[in-house]
Amino acid sequence: MKSSKLIGKVSVVTGGGGILCKAMAQELAMNGSKVAILDLNKESAIAVAEEIKENGGNAIGLAANVLELDSIKSANEQVKSQLGPCDILVNGAGGNHPKGTTSKPFFEFGDELDKDLISFFDLDPAGISFVFDLNFIGTLLPTQVFVKEMIGKKGCSVINVSSMNAFTPLTKIPAYSGAKAAVSNFTQWLAVHFSKSGIRVNALAPGFFLTDQNRTLLTQEDGSLTPRGETIIGQTPMGRFGDPKDLLGTLMWLCSEDSAFVTGVVVPVDGGFSAFSGV
Repeated sequence: MKSSKLIGKVSVVTGGGGILCKAMAQELAMNGSKVAILDLNKESAIAVAEEIKENGGNAIGLAANVLELDSIKSANEQVKSQLGPCDILVNGAGGNHPKGTTSKPFFEFGDELDKDLISFFDLDPAGISFVFDLNFIGTLLPTQVFVKEMIGKKGCSVINVSSMNAFTPLTKIPAYSGAKAAVSNFTQWLAVHFSKSGIRVNALAPGFFLTDQNRTLLTQEDGSLTPRGETIIGQTPMGRFGDPKDLLGTLMWLCSEDSAFVTGVVVPVDGGFSAFSGV
């Protein structure tokens, strides 16, 4: 175990079966927290929990759909019965959808006539709604359920997961960019709303990390970069993709009393991407 900063704390991580949230769950456990990994895929959640336990931590894996209130409430009851009430909530569930994505970064004359392209005019409202729901509603509902467990306790916090897209939207992904901007705005709103209750709310804004969702968009089968991957690395002053462990220091700072007077911030962890003008 690394440290005892979070001993006695119960952490809940949604989307905990994914690459980035798995690393965050592991780090919370390594710092003494009891961790509940929630994921739509129960097997993935259980696998992460088992790995944590094999390394001396205390964790459970549970199935939960962050878009269904009853599912989240059921998970909360299981967390309380097995670990205790939640102290730290990491809202990590999120993602994009192809139907909220354009084929090209820029619209050109004639694109509206090309049936092989998805232009702005072809974006599917259902796909847009799915992306907004998954990222925004999928943050709102778990917060409604688990923050109730924090009322009247000290040292409780919520960590949302925003994105670089929230600062400056990326080409081709208007739904995801807009949804993550909503998460950042919601983080600030929640921080103010709960400021008199001793519950802090902050967010991580990861830059570009290779995950199961974006790997094929950014890298070729041989591991080389796609044109989009090359553009991203060219705009990242540190010249690489992030590694999951790059998020962990900021996560621990925001979860612990080391940041006791910090609330309502969205922290970029991006290798300088948001600071670079491209020139």
